[in-house]
Amino acid sequence: MHSGLVLLLWLAAVAAVQLLPSAALGVAVAACALAAAVFARARTWRLVRRIRVLLIAIAILFAWFTPGEAVLLDWPHLGPTREGLALAALHAGRLLAVVCAVGILLERLPLARLVGGLYALSRPLRLVGVAPERLALRLLLVLRYVEASPRGQGPADWRHWLADESPSDAAAEAAPVVLARERLGLGEGLLAGALFGALLWWSLA
Repeated sequence: MHSGLVLLLWLAAVAAVQLLPSAALGVAVAACALAAAVFARARTWRLVRRIRVLLIAIAILFAWFTPGEAVLLDWPHLGPTREGLALAALHAGRLLAVVCAVGILLERLPLARLVGGLYALSRPLRLVGVAPERLALRLLLVLRYVEASPRGQGPADWRHWLADESPSDAAAEAAPVVLARERLGLGEGLLAGALFGALLWWSLA
């Protein structure tokens, strides 16, 4: 399957998650977590750890600052509300589902194909004077540098960013840049057009 079509399907799935009701969202989050545990456990766990502060902030802001029925009747001003807990669970579940989907996408789609798919999707920007080749190559260089650099692979402080480049950094910069360009079949093109139109309609609705 063309990498651009894979990205469109991924975007459609992420957009659909945002529209699911609470009951269906719970099933979707469980399915995404199970798939992430099978196909991209380590990467997804790293992503979840990076957003843990955001999850805590979502829980506090929605649970304690949403008007509604108090959970702790004896201390109504100190405890969360039932409506706030429901909203916190809803938004945290959506975020976790998206993070699991990102982990699976980055784990299963090679970097060159990922950037190639973004290049294919950004080709219409040429009509407004934006070169998709430059966008794709810059993104590829950034992602490859992040993957190759030891900074970000473990705990670090600000002094690591002032240190000289490591041999792995120099090797990453010296390596040739390869942008994967795939041929889009007729059926895939029709499906991609339909998905793109549906996403555009949903964003404008």
